[in-house]
Amino acid sequence: MTMLLDDPQDAAALLRAGELVAFATETVYGLGADARNGEAVAGIFEAKGRPHFNPLICHFPDAESAWAEVCPDERALALAAAFWPGPLTLVLPRRPESRVALLTGAGLDTLAVRVPAHPGALAVLRAAGTPVAAPSANRSGRVSPTTSAHVMEELSGRIAAVLEGGDCAVGVESTVLDLSAGEAVLLRPGGVPVEAIEALIGPVGRGLPIAEAAGHALRSPGMMQSHYAPSLPLRLDAAEVAPDEALLAFGPPLPGAGKVYQLSEGRDLREAASRLFSGLRALDGSGARGIAAMPIPAEGLGAAIRDRLARAAAPRD
Repeated sequence: MTMLLDDPQDAAALLRAGELVAFATETVYGLGADARNGEAVAGIFEAKGRPHFNPLICHFPDAESAWAEVCPDERALALAAAFWPGPLTLVLPRRPESRVALLTGAGLDTLAVRVPAHPGALAVLRAAGTPVAAPSANRSGRVSPTTSAHVMEELSGRIAAVLEGGDCAVGVESTVLDLSAGEAVLLRPGGVPVEAIEALIGPVGRGLPIAEAAGHALRSPGMMQSHYAPSLPLRLDAAEVAPDEALLAFGPPLPGAGKVYQLSEGRDLREAASRLFSGLRALDGSGARGIAAMPIPAEGLGAAIRDRLARAAAPRD
């Protein structure tokens, strides 16, 4: 049963406990989870029926909290001073010491961060005391919700609660600007016009259209992604493993592997999703000649895990 809440403190307590809570921002309602809790973040993908592990935006109560997780440059500092709180998301290099779960950023070396301009959202974020990952609170591919009733129609029974926040003032998602690799690049138009951004920091490039984005390491939610891939070759649906291969296990490990990383001994798909990117990174540095991945069932979150593994195993140019 999904609860309808009025108190941000109650919503924050649920988030700290690893539950999913939808809350209003000035753009649309977001589906929040503790961004440092990998299993909670996996629950977002499960609830939305999201087909891929796209990067999620981390929400913060103020710029200083965001800068603790990412490395801002002068442009980011200027944009935050001008547009935060507000509907602008900045993609920046992730700090090495960041405790945000790898699944939140889809295994990339960047994080998408913003400070929303909604009193209820800010109250939740201050009370939660942790970065909150929050894509739009709707089933994947559906229209984004701008009222609590929209969220209940989409996700009732799939999440713990919805915090009532009234109608969303902006009604379209945040502008996403990538500042992680030199040139400023617009990845998604949104609530802050690009002309206002250019007036502050100069020319902004445009990212690839979604139809052309496959195979490129784009940094934004809502676009096709090619995420972190190991340097070692990855073999899928392995029924046996060689002694010089590392094993990405799901359930009881296959015998004979040189090194094993267990996604979930009990074959729990949410646990496996939360550990996927950490496992690929760990085995990539194991000294093995390749990685063998045990079969993952295709239902539920398994479809997203299999999609991610297929991308990681694809031939590279």
